[in-house]
This record gives sequence, C-alpha cells and structure tokens, in this order.
Amino acid sequence: MQIRRRPPNPAVAVQELRYQVKVPDAAPSHILEEIVWHKESEVSQMRETVPLIELQKQVKTAPPTKDFVAALRQSSRRPAVIAEVKKASPSKGLLREDFDPVAIAQSYAAGGASCLSVLTDQKFFQGSFDNLARIRAAVDLPLLCKEFIIYPYQMYRARVCGADAVLLIAAILSDKDLQYFLKIARTLSLAVLVEVHTLAELDRVLGLEGVELIGINNRNLQDFSVDLKTTSTLLAERKSQLQNILLVSESGLFSPEDLRYVAEAGAEAVLIGESLIRQPDPGTALKLLIEATATPPT
Repeated sequence: MQIRRRPPNPAVAVQELRYQVKVPDAAPSHILEEIVWHKESEVSQMRETVPLIELQKQVKTAPPTKDFVAALRQSSRRPAVIAEVKKASPSKGLLREDFDPVAIAQSYAAGGASCLSVLTDQKFFQGSFDNLARIRAAVDLPLLCKEFIIYPYQMYRARVCGADAVLLIAAILSDKDLQYFLKIARTLSLAVLVEVHTLAELDRVLGLEGVELIGINNRNLQDFSVDLKTTSTLLAERKSQLQNILLVSESGLFSPEDLRYVAEAGAEAVLIGESLIRQPDPGTALKLLIEATATPPT
C-alpha cells in the first residue's frame, strides 16, 4: 500500500496548557495522501449524522441495483462510455460554475452514455452523496459512486443513495482491505470498479477473488500527470490474464483519437469527465464524441 493513513499527532499537557507535538512525516506527501487523510475526518462527521446501523437498516428496503457491468458489456458502442458528473478537481479547480448535477446526468443519458459516474467527495471535488441520490431519482442508467473509499461505511452510504457500483482504489487500500470490501460489495449487490495505475497494482488486483471490472487510470494520483500509454502498457503486459475482466480506461480522454487508441489497446469502456463537463451542453458533446469515434478516420 503506497498511501499512509494519517499519523497520530498527540496532545501533551504541561501544567494548565496543552499543545500538539509535531510528529515526523506529519504532513501528507502528495495530494492523494492529503485526500485520504481528510477522508478520515469527513467519514467521521458522516457517522455522527447518520450512524452505520441506520444505513444498514435502510439498505434492507433499498430498491434493487442495476447491472453496471452488463450495461457496459451489452452496450452497442465501443468503447462504452461512463460519463462523469464532476464539478471540480484538485488539479484543475472549478470545472463548471453553472453546475446542475441532475441536468448534466440527464444530458449524458440523452447523449448516449452507458453508465454514469458521480463524484461524492466534498472538499476536493465539490461533490456529495446528495448529488448521487438526486441523480438516482432522475435517471435510469447504472451509477458509479466515485468516492475515495477507506471504510465500509462509505459503501453502505453509496448503496442507500442509489449507487449500483463503487470505486476501490488499489493505491490507497491493502490487499486485505480490497478483498474484504469486494465481499461487502457482493452482499450489497454492488459492482466494483477496482482502479490501478501501475503494473504492480494490476498484479495485486489480479490476485484477488471476484474482480470483474478493472479501471486503468491514466492519471498519476500522486502528481496528477496524465499519459494514455498507461492503458496500453498495462494491457500489453497482462493481456492473457484479463480475458474475463472488463477493462475501463480512465482520465485524459478528450478526442475520438484518444478513445480509439485505448480501445485498440483493449479497453472495452472509458470513463470521461473533464472534457465533457466543460462543454456548454455535456450531453451533446458526448453524442458528437461517440459518433466521431465510431466513424473510421480518413
């Protein structure tokens, strides 16, 4: 596991005063670590508002999930598109001022998306679980909860708010946690998109049981640099071991040429957010991108 969890910063009492002792390496090393450390406090606040036991009760009466993996496999478009509802990002800041998550989701659905991805991180992406619930009430497409999951609580929250799939990031979870969370997902009838960025992470994930969907993130989550060759390199290295797994290429996808490149490398689906969300009409932009990708280059 590459990402450290937040180290303790003990308070020391001296007579009537208290002060914090500075611990070595007490600052996050990069943005992904900062996100994970903040997620600890964010989830703690959520638990105070809605305890896990309450979510577990709500799950029992929640509607059935939609088949996220089947929607991608059965799509008439290649690659199938998971369109992302995202207001901001740590690397690019605010992506869209007039952000209406429901209207954007409906526009994507009309534009030909096979599934949707909804950012729920609050601080760094300006998302929310409320957005997820609102979109679930407005569209019929399968939904991926795009969250930095480090606790089962977040998976229950996603299920209650209408998610059909959740994201698990190999860089922030141990093998033991990944396997445990995959088991929880099955009990919740949630699909899991397991995200990797390196060959070492891909090998770890291939050693797990029950993996149906792997996302290859072309963005390095430590420095946010992007390289589409990440998809082609990883698939070329482990192609023989990925026959029964659906591959999704994520990040850095802007043009029909980009989509064709990762599709030729072996990606059956793509996850696209920034390039669409910045457009005046994201759904129309998606439709044009799909049509252009399907048209052979001259």
